[in-house]
Amino acid sequence: MDPGTEPPPAPLLIACALGIERLALRGGLRGVQGAATILRTGMGPQAADRAVTRALGGDGGGAALSDAAVIATGFCAGLAPGMHPGDLVVADETRDREGRTDCVGVELLAKELARAVPRRVIHTGPLVGSDHVVRGAERSALHAAGALAVDMESAATLRSAVRAGTRPVAAVRVVVDAPEHELVRIGTLRGGISAFRVLRTVLPAFFAWHRSLLLPRR
Repeated sequence: MDPGTEPPPAPLLIACALGIERLALRGGLRGVQGAATILRTGMGPQAADRAVTRALGGDGGGAALSDAAVIATGFCAGLAPGMHPGDLVVADETRDREGRTDCVGVELLAKELARAVPRRVIHTGPLVGSDHVVRGAERSALHAAGALAVDMESAATLRSAVRAGTRPVAAVRVVVDAPEHELVRIGTLRGGISAFRVLRTVLPAFFAWHRSLLLPRR
């Protein structure tokens, strides 16, 4: 690199668990200005931990991802009454039994999502991690403890990311399951399609967040 030349910007790693989530995100790349690595981690906190650690350590994407900004995304279960499939959750922190991770640029990300996904409700608050599907009384207990939504990978993803090095991290989830719209009920298919369509539209907001919070390469 020539003296005085700016280093290339840190890359963006977008982590999701499921093939259908990756399909939605890849579909959203068409016609969008920006670049990112979309990593399918597999389901559950252990799978997310392994996949993100491997990717940021160089085994999954080479040294090019070692200082990547990381966004955890995909579907989630809403915990608050009144939430609906297709609502967006922007985490201000993720938490689980292993601890908590603060998210970066939360207000900016929520603002950009409101621009990218108009007419969708955006919720901001704690996103809790679980190692199993949460229902019934457990869901109510998590909400009573202050959590806004729950998924199985975000907390592990962000914890693994910051453990691998200082970097901006965030988590954005689309509600597919909510207290009045549980997956076992009639309307599941409609709710899933709604959440899939919303997930396809979030990438412009992710890229705007990334551009504003780029970390220089070490």
